[in-house]
Amino acid sequence: MKKLLFLLLVAPMLMSAQTPAQFDGKSWWEYVKVLADDNMEGRDTGSVGERKAQAYAVEQFKQAGLKPAGTKGYYQPIKFNSRQIDEKNSSLALVHDGKTEPLTLGDDAYFSTRADLAPQVKADLVFVGYGLQVPEMKDDDLAGLDLKGKVAVYISGSPSEIPGPLSAHAQSGAERWKAFRAAGAIGLISFPNPASMDIPWSRMSMNRTRPSMGLADPEFDETKGEQLSVTFNPARADLLFAGSGHTFQELADLARDRKPLPRFPLAVSVDAKAKMIVTPVESANIVAKLEGSDPSLKDEYVVLSAHIDHVGIGAPIDGDKIYNGAMDNASGTALIMDVAASLHKSPETLRRSLLFLIVTGEEKGLLGSKYFATHPTVNAKSIVADLNEDMFLPIYPLTRITVYGLDESTLGDMARAAAQTANVAVQSDPEPLRNAFVRSDQYSFIRHGIPALAMDFGYEAGSPAQKTHKDWLTHRYHAPSDDLNQPVDIPAAGKFEGIYRSLVISVANDSARPQWKTTSFFQRFANGAGI
Repeated sequence: MKKLLFLLLVAPMLMSAQTPAQFDGKSWWEYVKVLADDNMEGRDTGSVGERKAQAYAVEQFKQAGLKPAGTKGYYQPIKFNSRQIDEKNSSLALVHDGKTEPLTLGDDAYFSTRADLAPQVKADLVFVGYGLQVPEMKDDDLAGLDLKGKVAVYISGSPSEIPGPLSAHAQSGAERWKAFRAAGAIGLISFPNPASMDIPWSRMSMNRTRPSMGLADPEFDETKGEQLSVTFNPARADLLFAGSGHTFQELADLARDRKPLPRFPLAVSVDAKAKMIVTPVESANIVAKLEGSDPSLKDEYVVLSAHIDHVGIGAPIDGDKIYNGAMDNASGTALIMDVAASLHKSPETLRRSLLFLIVTGEEKGLLGSKYFATHPTVNAKSIVADLNEDMFLPIYPLTRITVYGLDESTLGDMARAAAQTANVAVQSDPEPLRNAFVRSDQYSFIRHGIPALAMDFGYEAGSPAQKTHKDWLTHRYHAPSDDLNQPVDIPAAGKFEGIYRSLVISVANDSARPQWKTTSFFQRFANGAGI
C-alpha cells in the first residue's frame, strides 16, 4: 500500500515534468510589448534603444537561469562601419546619343550603400536577365557577355527550373557580386521584381538616405570592387531600355512567370557621383546557454536565434516616425525569451545544450549572425543546428506552418513531426521569388555547413489568410504601423510557440546530429566547399 501511495503521489509530478508546457500567447505578448514600445525607438543597430532592448534580454535570460556564453558575459561585442549617402552631393544620370538625362533620386532610383561606392562611375550598361550563375543547373546568365568595366543591370528572380532555396542562395548579395566581379563588372543596377515586391516603391525609397552598415573587420568584405550599386524604380525602368528594342513590361511579364530572360547591351550608359559618409558603430550579440545533461552530448549545442534590431526612427508615415518592429522582430525575440522561461518553469530533460542567440544587425544584412557563425563563442564543430525565428506573423489562425529549409535537412522532418502533433499542416516556401530562405539569420549558419531552418505562419493559395499576409507586407512591413496597435492572434502565437518548443526538445534529445539531405545543394558547405 505504501508503494502504491508513493506512485500515486509521484505520477502526477512525472507527468507534469514530461508534458510540454502549454503557451497561451499572453506571456509572449508581454515581452513584445516591452521590446516594441516607443521608448525603444525602433531598436536600430547600435542605438540607445537597441542597447535598452539588449539589457532587457539579458535580464530575462538571467531570470530563466541561463548562463552567460558571450565573450564579455552575455555580450559578444561587434564593430561596424555605418555608410550613408550624402544625396545633396550625389547624382545619377543616363547618357544616350551624347545627351545626359539626370535622374531624380528617390523617384527614379536610389543608391544602395551596402558597398563602398566610388566617387564617380561612368560606364556602359548591359542587361543580364536575372544575372545568375548556377552551375548545378547549367544556368549562366553572364556567359558570352562583355562585362569588363561595365555595369550589370538585372531584375530580381530566377527561372522556374531552379529550386527555391538554391535560387535564393544564388541571388544573395555575396554570390551575385562574386560572379559579376569575376566577369569584370564594376557595378550593379537592380530592379525589384514587381511580382514579388513586399512593399511599394514609395516606401522602399522613403528611407533611402538612412545609413546601412558593414562589419568593420576586412575579412567580411563581400563587395570588394563594387563601385556602384543602384536600385531602380520598375515604374521608370523604360528609361534604361530606350533604344534597346525591349520594354520593361515585356521583361517583367517573363520574370513574373519565372521564364528565361533575354540578355543584351543597353543603348544608354550611366554617369554616377556618390558622396559617402562613413562612421564607426558598435553593437553586440547576446548569447546565453542552458546546459544539457547527457555526458556525451552536453558539449553539443542547438542554437535558438532571433534578431533584436529593427530600423529605428525614419521618415514619418501618418505622423509616426518610430518603426517599432513588433512583428519584425520583437515577435521572434519574445518567442526565444518565452521558451527560455518555459524551460525554467517546466524543466525538460535535455541531452544537448541550448544556445540562446539574440543577434544584432540583421536588418543591415545579417551582420550579427554572420559574425557569430564565423566567430562562435563555443566550439564551431559543437553547433549541430540553428532554429531561427524572424517575423512569424501570428495575424490569423494557425492551421499550417511554412518551413524554410523543409526539404534540405533532417530538421525539416522533425519540424513536420512537431507540427503534426499539434494538427498543423506543414509546407515549404510558397513564394520562392521572395528569397526568404536567405533573408534571415539561418542563412549565416547554412553557409558554415550547419543545418538550419526558419518557420512562420503559412497559408493556402487564394485563402483569406494569404490576403491578410500580403496586406500586412504592403502596409506594415518596415513601417511605423508594425507596432503594438495592430491586430494579433494571441492564442495562435501560443500554439506556434508550443510547436517551436517541441522542435527544440526533439533536436536537443535526438541521438543523431541533424544532417543535410543528399539532395540538398547546401550539404556542400558541410563538406568543406567553403563560403
